[in-house]
Amino acid sequence: MTEQDILFERRGALGLVTLNRPQALNALTHDMVLRLERQIDEWAGDEAVATVAIQGAGDKAFCAGGDIRALYDAGKLDGRNNFPFYADEYRVNTKIKRYPKPYISLMDGVVMGGGVGVSIHGAWRVATERTVFAMPETGIGLFPDVGGTFFLPRLPGRLGVWLGLTGSRLKSIDTVTAGVCDIAIHSSDIPLIVEALAEGATLAELRKGPHVHRDGELDYAAVLQPGVSDGALTPQLDTGHLRMVEDLFSAPSLGQLLEKLAAAQTDWAGKQRAAILTKSPFCTALAFRQIQEGAALEFEDCMRLEYRLARACMTHPDFYEGVRAVIIDKDNAPVWSPAALNHVTTEMVDAAFAPLGPEELKL
Repeated sequence: MTEQDILFERRGALGLVTLNRPQALNALTHDMVLRLERQIDEWAGDEAVATVAIQGAGDKAFCAGGDIRALYDAGKLDGRNNFPFYADEYRVNTKIKRYPKPYISLMDGVVMGGGVGVSIHGAWRVATERTVFAMPETGIGLFPDVGGTFFLPRLPGRLGVWLGLTGSRLKSIDTVTAGVCDIAIHSSDIPLIVEALAEGATLAELRKGPHVHRDGELDYAAVLQPGVSDGALTPQLDTGHLRMVEDLFSAPSLGQLLEKLAAAQTDWAGKQRAAILTKSPFCTALAFRQIQEGAALEFEDCMRLEYRLARACMTHPDFYEGVRAVIIDKDNAPVWSPAALNHVTTEMVDAAFAPLGPEELKL
């Protein structure tokens, strides 16, 4: 961990954040979270800074999540060691959501887990042809956090339930269809946005269209339209797909949802069901209830709920088993506890959702 892991730069009217761990897909450490908080607090009070933007170094990832290996190492002896990380991370997510200035997320490359938390809550979310967005947490013994309780149930149809339970990935223009990004552009045009913001362009001007001078002509980064020649940009979330998600992921209980997927007898439904059944049963049950409850909660209450669930996961064996299987031993054969969804009791889930009293998250 060094000060170079996250960079801060004033460019004219722009405060620019660069997550700078490309060798680790720009994964967030605790120190990076704390330094980000201090800097955005400072810029919030600096009249010379009109806009804040965040990007990732390299061409592979915006941010692939939190530093899971560090959490594994810190929590193996006592999961409580990781409580401060989640408290600080969720506080920063909340500050981004309520930021008093335009906060623009340049989501080029992989955007997962903690990377979602420092991007999706901004005022303008920009995808590129390289964007891969996912919330795969239940596959490592966690739940779709960093504000997933708030934004997942507010996506169109039942996309939030589908993304949260299966860990499915969205690419480029599909992130706009799903509502997790506002626009998709070519990655080569990101410097144009940064330059325009540095020169004082407002968010309203960015949203309206052409304003950036290139070779003396206005040539704003064009929206990536469906059907462009690059196969990576071909949209997957067509009307039929959206209809399937809404139909098959609308169920009052997790058991009924799995029954609907089995009864559909289609390849797509079968793959979704199989994907869910590979995840931590305990965390899948948490995620399903989390998304249902989040639909009726304000943002801050969602983050307080997530802190309860994070504490439950940090003191549960599935997180450490999931990280072992996926990141350390890489055998992709986790032994979950309990081993099946029908062994997850209501009492187990209720305990994870129980209020913490004086230890509730302070925002």
